[in-house]
Amino acid sequence: MKIAIASDHAGVDYKARLVKHLEYKGFEITDFGPMTEESVDYPDFAHKVSKAVSNNEVELGILFCGSGNGINMSANKHQAIRSALCWTKEVAELSRLHNNANVVAMPARFISYDEAQDIAEVFLATKFEGGRHERRVNKIACC
Repeated sequence: MKIAIASDHAGVDYKARLVKHLEYKGFEITDFGPMTEESVDYPDFAHKVSKAVSNNEVELGILFCGSGNGINMSANKHQAIRSALCWTKEVAELSRLHNNANVVAMPARFISYDEAQDIAEVFLATKFEGGRHERRVNKIACC
């Protein structure tokens, strides 16, 4: 499975660690940066991942920023993106099962790395349930 990943400066460490872990697990990762903890603007990185997912260059996206909110909001500006802010693996699972989320955003300053790894693994392993949820997901796009 091909995955896009990015962060802002607050999520660089988690992103780097997760890239290594997911590559070890056999995922093909496109890392859109940043590569250092120098201050950056989270929308720039959210847009890169969102474009890759929207253009079907990758199947799913993973994002980190301090609270997870800014990078999540930026990703959701893309019409084809359903980015879910997840702070537990249960929320991540439901975001895939019920909402067919295609990007997960995580709050690097509010969860441990182990929690982030668990969230990512559940998000990547869970498939959309469809059924009654399909109708609802189809109503998310406004244009």
